[in-house]
Amino acid sequence: MARFAYTTLRVSDSAASADAVPEDQGIMGRVEQESGMQGDAAAGVTTEADRFGALVRPCDLGKGTLRVAIKDCIDIAGWQTRQGSAVLADVPPAIANAEVVTCILSDPRWRIIGKARMHEFAYGVSGLNPACGTPINPFWPDRIPGGSSSGSAVAVASGLADVAIGTDTGGSVRMPAACCGVIGFKPTFGLVSRRGAHPAKSSLDCIGIFAREMGLVEAMMETIAPGFVPATLSRSPTLGLVTPGTSNGIAGYLAAAIAGAGIANRSTALDGMEAAFAAGMTIIGRETWAALAPFVSHPGMGDDVRTRLMRASALTDEDLGAAEDVRAAFRDGVDAALEGVDALVLPTLPVVPPLLSEAEDAAALLPLTRLVRPFNLSGHPAIALPLRAAHGVPVSLQLVGRHGGDAALCAVAAYVIQRLGAAGLYGNPGTDREN
Repeated sequence: MARFAYTTLRVSDSAASADAVPEDQGIMGRVEQESGMQGDAAAGVTTEADRFGALVRPCDLGKGTLRVAIKDCIDIAGWQTRQGSAVLADVPPAIANAEVVTCILSDPRWRIIGKARMHEFAYGVSGLNPACGTPINPFWPDRIPGGSSSGSAVAVASGLADVAIGTDTGGSVRMPAACCGVIGFKPTFGLVSRRGAHPAKSSLDCIGIFAREMGLVEAMMETIAPGFVPATLSRSPTLGLVTPGTSNGIAGYLAAAIAGAGIANRSTALDGMEAAFAAGMTIIGRETWAALAPFVSHPGMGDDVRTRLMRASALTDEDLGAAEDVRAAFRDGVDAALEGVDALVLPTLPVVPPLLSEAEDAAALLPLTRLVRPFNLSGHPAIALPLRAAHGVPVSLQLVGRHGGDAALCAVAAYVIQRLGAAGLYGNPGTDREN
């Protein structure tokens, strides 16, 4: 794995003096009090407003006050779905909305402000896209924005959007959320319809949500996930603390933060993470090759995507069968690890997101997803939350819940945010300005 330079993390170095603000004083509370919100929410997005380059194209759809960005691999009727690729520069406009877009436009709370940039064909983790534009990480402009839902994360982190929709096949919501210091939620596999998302067929991919507060995640889930009802905790939750191998003290920092915030936890074993990561890589490789093989010789395809696709073309039916065996075993292992706890907690990324200058070797970056990709394989819901960490670098924790327990996981996440916030251990460099 590539080695990325940064300083060892310690809880004592964090911004422990920050004042926590209750969740109901955030964006949702302001919207309820200010039904006549003006600005970009009402007037659409200008190039000047999108100063970090989150959007490939702005729009103004819907009548609500809460601004939503949509990843450019999700269809909006009448608009091209270019999937971040020059290969699709001349693709015809979509003839219908993706189901998730229809749901959003049917809810009077939301307004779609644009299509968000992304790693080409959603097949990369850095978010770098020389052909179609790389959005700038708002709080750490010298670091990668993360991929593949790079523009969605940047739109929320920069304040351009209140919520953004992305897709997560191997961490592509949680990973950029961690890079940009926002919340990134991957629901249970199959809970949110993928009709109108690309690639059309995937056994790993989920429509996911970016936001700066849990109230907005839950509000969007009410809109796009049939039957979702926000949950209320009847007691303080207990977390199962999973301690994978990480670099430069990340796992230790997370454990100390959880303890420092007074969150009940117990050490929990979760075997098979490395095998699950490898199996997830095999399955995404086979499924992406099936979707993109016709384009592999197109001169508009980026070299990083082409190289990865050619490697995937060598995967065999036997490789896929072995990966599916790992999937079944790991799903059972996650279920077992969740027994007796309300959620698992572990780092979102094993290292601090690399600098842009360290991100030229796309293959070396793939292990950045070794703690998120396994839960695409198992299908469990998972959410990334930003930690306020030493020396201002981006660090994120990940909570994993039970299959179908999305509302309960969101409630646990809100509790964790409140406890970490009270200890000055939650957020990003913009948290104080927002509060």
